[in-house]
Amino acid sequence: MSEIRSDLHYTEEHEYLQGTDDESVYVIGITDYAQGELGDVVFVELPDTGVILQKMEVFGTIEAVKAVSDLYCPVEGEVIDINTDLDDDPSLVNSDPYGAGWMIRLRVSDPTEVDELLTPDGYAEHIG
Repeated sequence: MSEIRSDLHYTEEHEYLQGTDDESVYVIGITDYAQGELGDVVFVELPDTGVILQKMEVFGTIEAVKAVSDLYCPVEGEVIDINTDLDDDPSLVNSDPYGAGWMIRLRVSDPTEVDELLTPDGYAEHIG
């Protein structure tokens, strides 16, 4: 069974947002369910810092043994950090999707967009 954490916001495309100490900054990655469906992750392509992303804009790709998938930005904002550890060890997405396998940190333009995302219960219902 996939781990669905109660402190996160989710998208139907299987990304999550995790709050930080700064109310306008969120960590974004893919869910435990998504990494399980993809299989062994072998490469992650992420944007540069400073890039402004629109809501649901593709911000990168994730390549696994089974497939290549786009990564979607759940809300509008500026990329302020990327997880460069994934360059050397993309399998962190598989082993720790909610921790060491995070992908980008985003300074959100409109915090109310976060409230429009799926709740943990909504995400659980979405994945069945």
